[in-house]
Amino acid sequence: MSVGSVQDMPTDTTSAQVPDIDVSDKRVRVLPGASDTAASFQFEGEDHTLGNALRYMIMKNPEVEFCGYSIPHPSEAKMNVRIQTYDGTNAVDALEKGFDDLMNLCDVVVEKFTEARAGFQRKT
Repeated sequence: MSVGSVQDMPTDTTSAQVPDIDVSDKRVRVLPGASDTAASFQFEGEDHTLGNALRYMIMKNPEVEFCGYSIPHPSEAKMNVRIQTYDGTNAVDALEKGFDDLMNLCDVVVEKFTEARAGFQRKT
């Protein structure tokens, strides 16, 4: 059997139902001590680029009381994000909404850039 084969993948049926996600990719995990309204997440292979943008988008959600991120040690490619929400809102849902909002913002930036570039090219 080769390294990274299908047989090595976890057999968790809940994650296997999600399309377009490699279930062997464990880039994010919930750190111990999480509750419904407060959780810390650890992202593998991420840094300030995602951390600050994601924190900003999550804090724009009025249901979020606190969001912060940290890089535990500069020699490790790990980023921790802490989210605390008001009662009635789930921390995982706030994280997902933050990712969705960030993706939507990136789509708008790409669209505006493409329009501006096309306008510039027409003038020259």
